[in-house]
Amino acid sequence: MKDLSASPSMVAAPAGEAGVTVGLDRRRRRLRSLTPYLFLLVPVALLLLFTYVPIANMLSYSVVKWNGLSADRKFVGIDNYIRIFTQPELFGVFFTSLYYFIGAFVQMAIALYLATMLSFNVRFRSLFKGIIFFPYLINGVAISFIFLYVLKPDGVLDSLLAGVGINDTPLWTGDRSVVNVSLASVSIWRYLGLNFVLFLGAIQSIPTETLEAGEIDGASRWSLFRYIIVPGIRPVIGLSFILAIAGSLAAFEIPYVMLGGANGSATFVILTIQTAFTYNQVGLASAMAVILLVLILAVTWIQRRVVPDEQAELI
Repeated sequence: MKDLSASPSMVAAPAGEAGVTVGLDRRRRRLRSLTPYLFLLVPVALLLLFTYVPIANMLSYSVVKWNGLSADRKFVGIDNYIRIFTQPELFGVFFTSLYYFIGAFVQMAIALYLATMLSFNVRFRSLFKGIIFFPYLINGVAISFIFLYVLKPDGVLDSLLAGVGINDTPLWTGDRSVVNVSLASVSIWRYLGLNFVLFLGAIQSIPTETLEAGEIDGASRWSLFRYIIVPGIRPVIGLSFILAIAGSLAAFEIPYVMLGGANGSATFVILTIQTAFTYNQVGLASAMAVILLVLILAVTWIQRRVVPDEQAELI
């Protein structure tokens, strides 16, 4: 009989099939390596389209004189930026942000206090959590209209103060000396729930055994807060710090809806919008937006350097 094992065709067939199998395996591995990038393709495209392309356009608009409608654009270089820093009515409104900046830290202190108290066993704490967080769920425009009635002369606030014997009250939204304090107070009430939830979630992530061990060792509530809670939620405090600064610099919704920036309540964002859409100076408004963006990024960078993210050490 003829020995078929020595046939060249019978030897070559398995080698060919093995080559095809190796090629298919390589294609599958290549597709697997490309799969994450295919899933990222749409989000990255949307990010470029709606974030980085508008930023690039804003940078190009900031160096031209343009009314936003005509096709004529006059290149002016850094003149728009020089104008912002040399005209007090443009750059001076940044001082209005100081009220919201101070209010943001008051808000953080109140939120941290409430979150710490409600992280322990307190009666009706679930009810209190809902009451504190509820204002953040309400639309900001609705809150602004509500507080227009609260702060108006002989309104809700004046009636409450009159009930405890305080009758000589200022015009909360009409007196330039107190208008920004009033609006910053509304902002505190509006966004208190956000910081409260952030702090409460961070505190509840601290191991219960650590807090119980501190209580067994005789530590007071203040000692628990100082040496365990604060170091344990340091990254969240840093995040709230960044949000507070960015929010104070970009305050817009409440002062715009309540007063439209009148009576000394205009913020830098309100003035930027008025410059672009009321006075049709899109180039100048774009330069103002670029300055605001750079300030927020600079403050964030400084905060990261001064208070870097690090793993908390519970002492």
